Amino acid sequence: MTRAPDLAGLDIAFVDDDEDLREANVQALQIAGFKAAAFASAGALLAEIGPGFAGAVVSDVRMPGMDGIELFRRLKALDADIPVVLISGHADIAMAVAAMNEGAYDFIAKPYAGERLSETLRRAVEKRALVLENRRLRALTASAEKDEGLIGETPAISRLRQTIHDLADVEVDVLVLGETGTGKEVVANLLHRLGRRRDKPFVALNCGALPDSVIEGELFGYEPGAFTGAQKKRIGRIEHASGGTLFLDELESMPTSAQVKLLRVLEMREITPLGSNDTRKVDLRVVAATKVDLGDPAQRGDFREDLYYRLNIVTLRLPPLRERRRDIPLLFAHFLGRAARKYGREVPRLDRSVERHLVENDWPGNVRELVHFAERVALGLAGDLPITAAHEDAGALSLPERLNAIEANLIREALEAHRGDVRATLEALGIPRKTFYDKLARYGITRAAYESE
Repeated sequence: MTRAPDLAGLDIAFVDDDEDLREANVQALQIAGFKAAAFASAGALLAEIGPGFAGAVVSDVRMPGMDGIELFRRLKALDADIPVVLISGHADIAMAVAAMNEGAYDFIAKPYAGERLSETLRRAVEKRALVLENRRLRALTASAEKDEGLIGETPAISRLRQTIHDLADVEVDVLVLGETGTGKEVVANLLHRLGRRRDKPFVALNCGALPDSVIEGELFGYEPGAFTGAQKKRIGRIEHASGGTLFLDELESMPTSAQVKLLRVLEMREITPLGSNDTRKVDLRVVAATKVDLGDPAQRGDFREDLYYRLNIVTLRLPPLRERRRDIPLLFAHFLGRAARKYGREVPRLDRSVERHLVENDWPGNVRELVHFAERVALGLAGDLPITAAHEDAGALSLPERLNAIEANLIREALEAHRGDVRATLEALGIPRKTFYDKLARYGITRAAYESE
């Protein structure tokens, strides 16, 4: 018995019990540029296919055993979005039309020209690719709801998300290194929320926001009379975080005197409040964040080297937005939708100058700057960047649909800037050649229209 072909990487699965007919059609489809394979029966296909199949199915209607109509219904139950094209004789046209009313992609009556089948399947495969892309983006967006601020698909962000999940339940202190606005507190929050300490306090302290004279009292607490003005006992942030997570932001700003005491906390897991001789045990995880590389003596300044090495068991480095530009459209679409809901507005249709700004800006404020820009766009307050009036259907557009619109315009911008030159456009977009041509077909963009005369 001949083993059914593997569906991985296929564009077309062609099902027909007539061996000569199916082999001739598959050969013609391969010549037309499709990755096609033949199946002798509906059962042979169903034994191999799954909901992730990335192509389209062509089936004759009249076959022994399971016919094409029943195969279509089985495929619809498996995945309603798999395009199914039915090949029918004149006597079966009524059945094929009924199947189209149930959701079949198309039917083609015999006899038919090869070009007719190829054109239908080209549209079907493009539609399937778009459906699967939209599913992927929806899944990514759903994941973003819990991993807020770490949205993206670039390798650096994917690795960071995985590392956070791997470390969440590991009782180790973590140092987070990243520029302003890259999401250091988001990372700290995720480490807390995804780990076993999630039901205990998450206590945050910005070391750069407090004067040197009060930071030790904030961290370690104090007894009445410990210093002038200390009239009541105060529990410090470290003790308050016991059982949970202590997040120390802008660690590089902590005064040296507090660094000495923090080092003892990290080593002994105990504190001594100001004005007291009693030590108290604490059970906490420390996540410290810094925007400078404390491992570099030139940047470390007067920060204690021994404290740095004590915290440097695990260091997570957050890439700036300019190093993950491919994530910007996805991030922006997410934040724009969130801002529109927040302010009770419809999602605006974007002017091309906004899209150009997304691509050309270096985003020194990183994700935080992008969030604020999305909020201004949602309110129609993007300054010199004109925003068109909200489209009446814009609020109904899904995130993938908004992303597709942005992506299509970015491709047009790149083609226009490089006068249709493929090599230069590919370098500007940072995508493979096949992906580029797939997207041109998906969005109906004609590269030749941008060539210089």
